[in-house]
Order: sequence, then C-alpha cells, then structure tokens
Amino acid sequence: MLQIKDIHFSYQESLVLKQINFSLSKGKNLALIGESGCGKSTLLKLIYGLYDLDEGQIFWNDMEVLGPKHHLIPGMPFMKYLAQDFDLMPFITVAENVGKYLSNFFPEDKQARISELLEIVEMTEYANVKAKFLSGGQMQRVAIARVLALEPEVLLLDEPFSHIDNFRKNSLRRKLFGYLKEQQITCIVATHDSTDVLAFADEVAIIKDGKIIESGIPKFIYDNPRDKYVASLFGDVNEIEINGELKYVYPHQLKVSINSDIKVEIVNSYFRGSHYLIEAKFGNQNLFFENDTILENGEVVCLKKV
Repeated sequence: MLQIKDIHFSYQESLVLKQINFSLSKGKNLALIGESGCGKSTLLKLIYGLYDLDEGQIFWNDMEVLGPKHHLIPGMPFMKYLAQDFDLMPFITVAENVGKYLSNFFPEDKQARISELLEIVEMTEYANVKAKFLSGGQMQRVAIARVLALEPEVLLLDEPFSHIDNFRKNSLRRKLFGYLKEQQITCIVATHDSTDVLAFADEVAIIKDGKIIESGIPKFIYDNPRDKYVASLFGDVNEIEINGELKYVYPHQLKVSINSDIKVEIVNSYFRGSHYLIEAKFGNQNLFFENDTILENGEVVCLKKV
C-alpha cells in the first residue's frame, strides 16, 4: 500500500503542496486532477523521491520514500515515473529505447518482452526506427513502453496521453490500464482529461491551490460535485437555481421540455456527431444543453433537468 502522510512542500519560499494525505492499495489506479499549476506534477515527483519533503512521510508498504538528501541517484527503484519530456535517446531505435534497462543475459527473453510492450503501445511497426524520426505522440508511446519494461510496483504518469492522436488515444488507454490492472501495478495519473478519470480510475483526488479538496470514487464525485470548480474539471457545466437551490448541471442533464421555469433563447448549435451541443441565453448567463437536432438561433425553448 502507498501511504502519503501529511506532506508539505515548498519551492524556495513558495508553499506548493500542503496537508496532503491519502493511501492507495496495490493494483489500484488513482487520478490526480486540477487546474494547471495546482501541484499535480510536483506531487508525483515527491512520491518518486525526486525532491525532499518539508514535512510529512511517504511509504510504500514498510519502506519510506526518501529524497535526494538520502540517495545518490534520486528516485525509488520499485517505482517508475514518466515525465512530460519523455527522455528518449534519439540516436537508437525504438526497440533499443524500450529495452534500455532490460538484462542482456537472456537475449530471447529480452526481445520477447520488448515485442510485448510495443504491442501494448501499438508501436510494433516502428521497432527499428530511430527515436529522432518519431512524432511527439509516437515518442510518448515509446516512453510509456519503456517505463513498463521492468514491471514497476508503482507507476507514476504525468499527462501520459497529451501528445497522442484522439483516434488512437482510447485504444491505448484501454490496453495500458488493462495491462496495469492485470499485473496489479499501482498507478497514479496526473491528468487534465476527464476520460482518464471516469473510465479508468478507481479513485480520484481533486487538487486546488496545493491541497486535496475532495477525493473518492469518480462516479460519485461526478454526480455530486461540491462546487463549480470540481464540476468544471469534468467538462462544461451549468450553474442553475432549481427549486431555490443552486445546482451544478452538465449539458446532458438538460433536455427540451414543453413547459418549464427555465426558458432560454438559442444562441448557437455545435455539431458533436451523435448530438448537438446547444448554447442558449438564460437571463444574464449562458447555458449549454444537448439536443438530437439543430435549433435555430433566436428560438425560445424550455428546459428541464433529467
């Protein structure tokens, strides 16, 4: 089990993280979400042991994670951390990058392991291509394979799909998180993408101004956001007073109705494939809702929460 106990961390005089507490069982996937600059990436680096804590402790089972003051080479051997810069060697091949830290003692086993990992990240056909010729998204996929090579007990991923094309991203996510669950590898993902959270995370921790303001099961937090900041991390959200109570309502939760107190004027319609996202004027604010068909600008309709 990973245990984070009341940690604090500052860059020079600026307090970046404060009173961070959580635990994560073996094989579970935790997503860290929050606005840019809230401390997600710094937290991953602290868990890996790249920085020294101001206060608090981090444990993996009975072993304490310690920073550079205690280790000549920072970072814990049972963890792997994938930063946003990939750190590939440009003048060797994709296969050589993936197998960089694998033993050469059993070359057939090494090659089989490289092939398995390239299959997971859908880079098999690029095995013999030098890294310098890859796109940003391809480099990111190779970097993911490389951190998996030695089967870490804990994997820390910082925006792992940020450079990857949308058409490939969903397939890669399913393969990667399926593999981690199968191998019982504990994973923490810092992300801006709500799909990483809702579809694959067992738990989510929401960070704001260096503190975890809410944590728990993603579906519960999505269905019951405590405020607009939390709700907006999952996409567009409307702030509406319903029956005298302020509610945070996602576009798919509003539908056109014959009669309702929520009467809006259509401003624009955005085609989303399976539906239209409709922007409408409601008093002094704009609301967003989903509809099967396009609506004319200036048209007045009633909405209800479903």
